Amino acid sequence: MPQTTTDTEVRAGVEADIGPLTDLYNHYIRETAITFDTVALTPENRLPWLRSHREDGPHRLLVAQDVPSARILGYATSSPFRPKAAYSTSVEVSVYCAAEAVGRGVGTLLYRSLFEALEGEDVHRAYAGITQPNEASERLHKRFGFQYLGTYGEVGRKFGRYWDVDWYEKNLDSPTPVAPPPPGTRP
Repeated sequence: MPQTTTDTEVRAGVEADIGPLTDLYNHYIRETAITFDTVALTPENRLPWLRSHREDGPHRLLVAQDVPSARILGYATSSPFRPKAAYSTSVEVSVYCAAEAVGRGVGTLLYRSLFEALEGEDVHRAYAGITQPNEASERLHKRFGFQYLGTYGEVGRKFGRYWDVDWYEKNLDSPTPVAPPPPGTRP
């Protein structure tokens, strides 16, 4: 499944990536309200997150890597939307780019690869929460067919202020047929 452009390869994330992935994410923790994590992480306490994303299945971690330097330029994930079983065909997606890779098409490459990988999975909807303001993320998600659903007003507090989060949804049109309900139950 690796996808490559002239100088960037997209591949599944592996445990050896945990240091650079943690550093990349910690930038967003320290410098932005894009994530509501407030304390920088260590590779050790970030490892369970990495391990929760597999090379196959609906919960994935894809990494964009600069081919000449092997530097990680960004990552995209599809994660469980909610823990209850009825939500299993929904995923929450996110994409993070290294500061020097922003605006270079890395996020687009990652999302294209992620949604292509999810095409054969039993996934019906993808959701994305975008802390406001974040016009670049809104444009990216709209380009991939996400529709605005609504806003959670002042749902998170970081850097001494409250932040809104806009929620977006994408229909993934899962090709896996849905089994009919058991006899005697109502649809």
